[in-house]
Parts: sequence; C-alpha cells; structure tokens
Amino acid sequence: MLLTEIPIREIISASEDEILVKFNTSKSGLSSSYAKDLLKIYGKNEIEKKKRRAAIIEFILKIKNPLILILIFAAIISGFLGEVTNALIIIIIVLISAILEFVQEYKAENAVEKLIKRVEISVEVLRDGKKQEIKSSELVPGDIILLSAGDIIPADIRVIEAKDFFVDQSAITGESFPVEKFSKKINENNIDKTSMKNYLFMGTSVISGYATGVVVKTGKFTEYGQIIKYATENKLETEFEREIKKIGYMTMQITLFLVLFIFFVNSLLKQNFLNSFLFAVAIAVGIIPELLPVIVSLNLSRGAIEMAKKDVIIKRLESIHNFGSMDVLCCDKTGTLTENKIKMIMHIDINGKNNEKVFLYSYINSYNQTGIKNPLDEAILNHENINVTNYKKIDEIPFDFLRKRVSIIVERNNSYILITKGAPEEINKICLYYEDLGSVKKITEEIKDKIKNKFNELSAQGYRVLSIAYKKDIEKKNTYSKEDENNLIFLGFIAFLDPPKESTKESIRKLQNSGIEIKILTGDNDLITKKICEDLNFKVKGIILGSEIDNLTDDVLAKAVEENNVFARVSPIQKNRIINMLKRNGHVVGFLGDGINDVPSMKVADVSISVDNAVEIAKDTADIILIRKDLTILHNGIVEGRKTFGNTMKYILMSFSSNFGNMISASLASLFLKFLPMLPIQILLNNLIYDFSEATIPYDNVDKEYLQKPKKINIKFIKRFMIIFGSISSIFDILTFCVLIFIFNASESLFQTAWFVESLCTQALVIFVIRTKKVPFIKSKPNILLTLTTLGVVILALIIPYTILSLYFRFVELPFVFLEILFIFIISYLLIVEVVKIWFYKKYNE
Repeated sequence: MLLTEIPIREIISASEDEILVKFNTSKSGLSSSYAKDLLKIYGKNEIEKKKRRAAIIEFILKIKNPLILILIFAAIISGFLGEVTNALIIIIIVLISAILEFVQEYKAENAVEKLIKRVEISVEVLRDGKKQEIKSSELVPGDIILLSAGDIIPADIRVIEAKDFFVDQSAITGESFPVEKFSKKINENNIDKTSMKNYLFMGTSVISGYATGVVVKTGKFTEYGQIIKYATENKLETEFEREIKKIGYMTMQITLFLVLFIFFVNSLLKQNFLNSFLFAVAIAVGIIPELLPVIVSLNLSRGAIEMAKKDVIIKRLESIHNFGSMDVLCCDKTGTLTENKIKMIMHIDINGKNNEKVFLYSYINSYNQTGIKNPLDEAILNHENINVTNYKKIDEIPFDFLRKRVSIIVERNNSYILITKGAPEEINKICLYYEDLGSVKKITEEIKDKIKNKFNELSAQGYRVLSIAYKKDIEKKNTYSKEDENNLIFLGFIAFLDPPKESTKESIRKLQNSGIEIKILTGDNDLITKKICEDLNFKVKGIILGSEIDNLTDDVLAKAVEENNVFARVSPIQKNRIINMLKRNGHVVGFLGDGINDVPSMKVADVSISVDNAVEIAKDTADIILIRKDLTILHNGIVEGRKTFGNTMKYILMSFSSNFGNMISASLASLFLKFLPMLPIQILLNNLIYDFSEATIPYDNVDKEYLQKPKKINIKFIKRFMIIFGSISSIFDILTFCVLIFIFNASESLFQTAWFVESLCTQALVIFVIRTKKVPFIKSKPNILLTLTTLGVVILALIIPYTILSLYFRFVELPFVFLEILFIFIISYLLIVEVVKIWFYKKYNE
C-alpha cells in the first residue's frame, strides 16, 4: 500500500510511535537519499494544474448552443443562395453573443495558478538528523516537519508533539474559533474534520504555539488537493442553461417540420423548386428567435451593470438568470449570518448576573499576558478600554495544554493578587472559595453543581466560556509557578460568541418574503449554530449533523433536506450531497461561500456566490461576488436578477408566439395561393425591423409583483403561450388574407405588402399587452425607450411601401380603405389578446 493511501482513521488513531513506524520514519527525520526516492514515487507536493484550452478553442465552444447552431446553418444557406446581407446580419448576431460571454468567463481560468502561489513556501524539516529548510514542493510522506506561529500548513500532517498549538482551519472546516491541536491518538467512532485534533490540513494556518508532525499526504492526495481538483473541473450545467437548450431543441423540431412541410407543398403545387426552397429557408429564419442570444446578452450585461451599482459583481453572465430563479440559498453561518469576529458577550457572576469585577480581572489578565494573544484575549481587550495602570504586573504563569489556564500576578496598594483565566473544568479544580455579592464563601458540593450547571447552560446556548478566579494577598516572591495556583476564589464566567450581524435579521426576513428558503450548511457545531438562529429569529425546522448524513440513502436525504434547514458539522462532500438533493427536488440552488472548503459546493450549485475578501479560489470559482458579505446586498442582487429574468422571458414569449403565428399563417396561405404569401427578402426585412423593436426590452420596467417570487423557465408554459397566442395572431392574419382576396381581389404584390405591414404592426404592438399580467398603460407602464422603438417600428412599417425602398423589396402602395380596416383589426387583436391573457394567467398561473 502506498503511504498516501493509508486511511485517515488509521492515521489519527495511531499513537505517536505507531505513526512513525507506519510512515517508515523516526523523530530524527528521513535520510536525504530516501526522501529523493519517495519524491520519485509520490511526485512533488504541488496541486495539479488543469490544462488550459487555447483562447480560440474557448471562444468556439461558446457557439455550441442549439439556437446559435441553427442561426449559423441559416446564415450558411442564406449566403449560398445569394442573401449575403441576411447572412452577415446573422453572423454578427452570433459573434456579439459569443464575445460577450467569452470576455466575462475567460478571466476565471487563473484560479489554480493563484492557489499554487499560495502554498509554494519554504518549510523547516528534519532530515539526516538535523534541521533543514526546503521548498514545500519537495515534501514527501514521512518527513518530520517543524511548525510555529504564522506558518501556512504545507501538507496534510499528523501531529506528534505540540505546545500551545492553535490552528485556524476555518477555510477547510468553517469553524469560528481557532482549534487547539495535540499529539495524542483519537479513538472515537464518529469522526469529522472538526474532531481530528491531531491532524493538520494543507492550506490552513498556525495562530500560536509550536508543533512537530509527520507529513502523511502531499499534493493531490491532501484534502486541499482534492478540493482544488474538483474546482478545476468544468462547472455543472445550470438550470437556465438546461432550459435554454430545451428551447433550442424545441425550435429545431418546429423549424424542421415547418420547413419540410412548406418546401414540399410549394414545390408540388407551384412547381418552382428554387423559390420554394428560398421561401422555406426564409420561414426557417423567421421562426428562429435569432435575437435571443443578443437580447439575453444585452439583458444580462445591463443587469450586471445595475447589480454592480448595488455592490454585486457578476463574473458569469448566465448566473444572473439563475440568481433571479433561485428559491433556496445555502450559506455558512460564520461571516454570513455572523460578524466573523469573536466578541465578548457577557461577564457574569455565579448567579448569572452582570459583574464588572469579572470583566476587570479578565481584562487585567489579558492585558498583561505575553506572547501571541488568541482571539479570545483580543475580544476581551476590544470589549471596553479601561485603565489598569494602577495594577502593576509582577509575574506570569503562562498557559500550557495540561493546565489550560494562564495566571497573572499583579500588585496594587502593596497587595499582591493572582488572577487566573482558563477552561472552566480546570479552574474548578483549583478553587476552594467563591465570591457572591462581594462576600467570599467556601465552595460546597451544592455550589460546585451550581457552577457546573451554569457552565453547561452557557455552553448549550453556543457560547465559548472561560472562568475567572483570583487569590488575594498572596506571598510576595520574585517568581511564581503553577504550584501557586491553589485555594483560589471563583469569581465568574466570561462568554464569547461570533455575534449575528445587525442587518442579518432584516435581510433574512426580506429573503424569506421574496420566496427564498435559507439552508445553513456549516462546519461549526450545532449548539453555536442554534444559538445564532435563535438570536436572529430564524425558525429552525430541524437540525442534521454531518455524521447522520453519511448514514442516509439519497432518497431519505432528499426528504430530509426539505424537512430540515440547519446542517451542522458537515464536510464539503456532505454539502455537495445536500445541494444535489435539493436540485433533484426541483429547486434552483444558490451557495454562498468564502473558504477553500466551499469550492466543491460552489461548483455544484446552480449559482455560486462569494465575497470580495474570500480566498482566491472561492472568488475565481464564483459566478457572483458580493463587495461585502451581507445578505442585504444579496437580496438587492436577487431582485435585479429577477428583473433581468423577467425581461428575457418577455422576449421569449413575444418572439416565439409572434413567429409561430406568422409561420402558421404562411404555411396555410401557401396551400391556397398561387404565389408566395411573402417573398423571402420581405420575411427577412420583417424580422430585422421587428428585432429592432425588441432590442429595447432589456430596459423595460418589471412589475413589482413579478419580483416577489423566484421564477423559472417553464417549457410547457412557453409552448402553451406560443400555441395559444400564436394562433390568435394567425387568425387575424387569415382574416387579413380573406379581406385582401375577397374584398380587394389583391394582386401578388398587394397581398405581400399588406401582410408585411399587418404582421409587423400586430407583432410589434402586442408587446405592450404581453409584457405584463396587468392592464397595460393603466396599471403597468412600459419604459419610454421600449414605447418609442415600438411606435417607431409601426410607423416605419406603414411608410416603407411609399418610399424608394418599395422598389427593392417589391412593395406597392396600400389603399387607404385597407389601412382603415387594418386599424380596426389591430385594435381588435390587442383587445382579444388582453382578454385571453387574463384567462390564460388565471388558468396556468405562471
């Protein structure tokens, strides 16, 4: 078995001597020659790079969308048949869409390089029995490594010696507090990363103390390496991307059927193969929403600009739609719900009442403590600045792992006082008395239980607790030792917490009112998480621990993720399972993360969100970056995302229904007419002008009611909308055909001109009805830019037959009587669409 294949459980459950034997090493380290042999076997202690594709290949891959492939095919056919102008227009549309997407995404390829720079450091090891400094990339399993405050852990390491050794491993586990590491073996059955007190993770950092360890895993075999390997894999397809592809395939099917039908019918009835083929190609181009890629890109780009104003930076444009569709947000507790800064919350006596003397003595202890101060000392000193210069420091009994306490001896008014701060269970052992309301009394069994119960009560509420004790009028000496820590007076407790942000409570309310359910996925323990939730009035439906998740099947977990909203002590793999089950249940899932351990989950989520001060790999993996880790900013971004999604849906519904109606009309007309109902060049001009009116949809207003709940692309809904409203459009086209044939006895040119004008006016003006569920103009006003471009298109359609362009496009002037009938038809069409729209939304309630 390779050394890197030794299970972690075996590593942490082995004694210090056993671990040395397992890795063929000793406390004096490896020999240089043996280390070289191991380096050949296991390779350099580096994170594997993903091979980057050439920029041109990345760009080409942006055009694999079915809709874009159809457009390219249509452009090729148009060019082949001499319709060069149309071919160029389509190619330009495709290029604009692909360039916008390519520029936004290509920057993210620098993630792995930045990570490698983060961990490429020099380390101190024992080799050939002496200390040596080597590059971290040269570490091999079995190396004995020396670590101290400020070091970055360069590999996965099993601790064999430690003194006051604290590590910040929040980037891997999500824990709020630095963790103390020690060397003794661990024999517990249910082990997660937070319980591995003798194991160090690559990429974490040393806060204080010293340690010696055995390198057990390097490079890609480390926990860090596994996360980065996952991060370099391609991101999974998102909800919006999946649905847009489905729209593309649906368009392909409809296009293929109609093109074949029209081509064969016209070829057989009119015996003109070339014109029939040209007409069929024009119909194909007509039904394709060729501006969809550009409308989507413009819409997303505008959304990105608006969201940047709200401190939300968009890295991956498509994620805006997923942002708007998101109905479940998974986030960590630390730094998201909380300040990510430890604060002293209370200083209380034995009765649980606020006590200033408790704070004073804790402040004196932390103020005079030497060495690197841990976050708890910083929290005490930052709680309140008080003047303690009248307490003169005499000596210090430093902290050690066995005692788990630190004592400071001070002198005031010729009286010597020993003040001790430390773990409650250790302080209790050295206290013979307690202070209550200024009186010092002897500790009884009842008082012991009272102290213990108060500590358990505070711990159960999620607080980190230290005890304060003192001894007054002690003997004057030059130096003091731990033997002087006896017969102390128990004074009280100080309690710490990473408190909730002031804005979080209101932000959670806004998110929940917006139809977003919050799921808390944290590596921290369940007690602390529950306490934070209570402080935020966040209703806990249920809590599941990571150790429980491992025992659940996918089907059981799929049910559990709906019934519970807090998941504590979870690993990155367990987070992935939770997110995948939520997605399997039909949710659009967002994940907010900022640590190395969050990267796998960010890859799995439909939309990954990070913050500006996150680790580089998290920012590079993210689709969206918040300038500040604040749920208020997140809510603002979601609202903007829904606006963007809403305007994209307007285009999809409008273009598909109008184009479908036109193509049905053309198909039916071609069965009964001796000529083409509209020339190919006229169809293409119709599309070009119509698309111009739609180009301002991204700037349209969105109803407030639409923004209240998450929205998803619903293919069935789009099909129904297309068929129903496309059919209404087709009915009015057919009525126009009847008027032209039976009243005006229209010639070929008159028929084609009249249908060109009618179809363009109706499909342009119907946007005012389709864009809202409300009564247009009265209860929902469109953006002025959309209004102007739409009316401009209608005016252009009406005047083209009377201009010199009519010669090129074979138009003729329309009789004034027809224009009067057309006006009646347009008003009737818009009124009927409004009535049907009200019925449609009541029935299908999208």
